Parts: sequence; C-alpha cells; structure tokens
Amino acid sequence: MGAAGRNQILIFTYGTLKHGFSNHPLIQDMIRTNDAVFIGIVRTVDCYPLVCGPYRVPFLLNLPGSGNRVSGELYAVSTDALHRMDELEGTGCGHYERLLLEVRMENGQIIQAQAYYAHRSYAPELWKRNGEKGFCSYSEKEAKGYVKRKDRPQHLTFLEQIRIFVSSEISD
Repeated sequence: MGAAGRNQILIFTYGTLKHGFSNHPLIQDMIRTNDAVFIGIVRTVDCYPLVCGPYRVPFLLNLPGSGNRVSGELYAVSTDALHRMDELEGTGCGHYERLLLEVRMENGQIIQAQAYYAHRSYAPELWKRNGEKGFCSYSEKEAKGYVKRKDRPQHLTFLEQIRIFVSSEISD
C-alpha cells in the first residue's frame, strides 16, 4: 500500500526537495518505496516570505502576510518518509520546524498541508537580512550558487552558518 493509504501526511515542498533540485532524489527514493506520492503543483493561500540564507539555501518564513504567495509541490508521505524528511530538514536541532499552512490546488481547492519553515529562533533576522524581500518560487535563478551540505564548511554547525549570515552585511 502506498503513502496515500498509510498515514498520509501532506507536505508542501518549496525548495531543494522540488523536482529538478539537489534534494529531490530523497523524494524519488520515497516514491520508489511507495512512501510518497506526488499530488500536484500548488500555491500558498496566504503570503509568506521565501528567501535564501547562507549557501543559497531556501527558507520559508512563518510571517504570514509578508512576502508572496509561494508556489511549490505537494506530496502525500508516509510517517516513515516524514521521519526521513524531518532528519534532512534538521527539525530536531533547530534548523527548520514543520508547521501547517493552507495551499490552493490547481483546481482551486484549498487544503491544509505541512511545510518546513525556518526555525522561529532566526526567521525574523533572516527576513531583515534579505531586505524584507522574498520571491514567489525557488527557481534555477534563486538556486544559482547553492552549495550542497557536503561542500559547506564542516567546522561550523548550520545554525552557526545562519547566525554568521544574518549578522553579515548584504553584498550582491
């Protein structure tokens, strides 16, 4: 039985887990093992900031009403798949937190899903660091310069890298 029948959890992906991006092989593996099913392309009902942090890593910020309606992909995943996604997103160590939001399907139907937001401990600073400007979609343009986890400095934790990024001057 596939993910749609096993403890289905709807997950909105907006960044590197989307088709064509660096972490999508995880989703592909979950689809192969019947732990995930692609539902469709969706857009958030409310506006949220979608920004890049250090190494062009995308972050959705839980600041509803700011930013834009964000487009992404919706998947139904099993609880096993959800644990794998939580591990990738670092929910246990304060990188991201998984929270609810509403998305609009292409047919206009509004449904509730979960998404990985930048952790609340640094999200407001990340919004300020990005000049309180976000984008509607994490595309190839926004991903240009993305650095895979294995290629980032290993002597710093990701949270340390975020802290350095939010305290640095903007230089584009």
